[in-house]
Amino acid sequence: MKSKEGVINNSGISKFKDTLRENQFSYYMLLPAFIVVFLVVVYPFFYNFRLAFSDLNMYTFRPFIKHGKLTYIGFQNFIEVLSNSKFWVVFMRTVIWTTINIICHVGFGIFYAILLNRSLKFKGIYRTLLVIPWAIPQYIVVLVWKGMFNYRYGAVNLFLTKFGIEPISWLSKPLTGFSAAILVNVWLGIPFMMMIALGGLQSIDPNFYEAADIDGANNWQKIRHITLPLLKPVMAPAVVLGVVWTFNQLNVIYLLTYNTLTDKIDILVTYVYRAAFEFYRYGYAAAFSVVIFFILFIWGVSFMRLNEEEGGR
Repeated sequence: MKSKEGVINNSGISKFKDTLRENQFSYYMLLPAFIVVFLVVVYPFFYNFRLAFSDLNMYTFRPFIKHGKLTYIGFQNFIEVLSNSKFWVVFMRTVIWTTINIICHVGFGIFYAILLNRSLKFKGIYRTLLVIPWAIPQYIVVLVWKGMFNYRYGAVNLFLTKFGIEPISWLSKPLTGFSAAILVNVWLGIPFMMMIALGGLQSIDPNFYEAADIDGANNWQKIRHITLPLLKPVMAPAVVLGVVWTFNQLNVIYLLTYNTLTDKIDILVTYVYRAAFEFYRYGYAAAFSVVIFFILFIWGVSFMRLNEEEGGR
């Protein structure tokens, strides 16, 4: 006699086969997408782990291409990354960069979303203008801002001089260069958070606000006790994505400070880029990128767990 467990397993397998047979055409249609994702995302991801344990660099690259064999050196690249004092300086700068940007993205995004959720004339025009920074390619945006930060002819300094403020050499000093990069990235990131928050606001039941009006609540009390708590489930995934994107934001700092503040205000991702494509230390850069991945992975999991625990209370 067949055991009960064996019967259950056989029935599960048969159901799985029936599902495959019924949806066979759908899976064939999805197959090209799976192949592309595997080739573009999955394979490079795991191949990067392989490079992280090798000594691949400018000098060993030609033998690797010729023979197709890597020389593995264990955890030496990881030890070098974590024992380098510059890593911790760049890491703290990256944390500051990410924190300031996300606070501004979320704060201004929710503020503009609340404004756009009200009855306004020309609301469509305002919404279009606020989305423009997100719609323009980042490469173009950063180069335009780089011209605007020019010491003599830039629009930013020309604007400041009208108020009697001396021109600032934005891209010549680390502090002002870092501030300029934050300003550009804040301008770029607000539209995304604004659109997410606006979608969340439009899903809130107006009856909550009507009940608050009956209880005599003012605008701030309604925002604090109704809007923000009900926006939290919508904004939490957006914050996770925003942190990952901002933490890995290469374009702004690299393009804005190229040939002016080169490597003076690096964050982790620009530091990795220079290690790989300027110093040709591919194994070291791969190990560095693995470290960045685990930093973001641990933070993302911790943030989502904390958010779930607070939501369950």
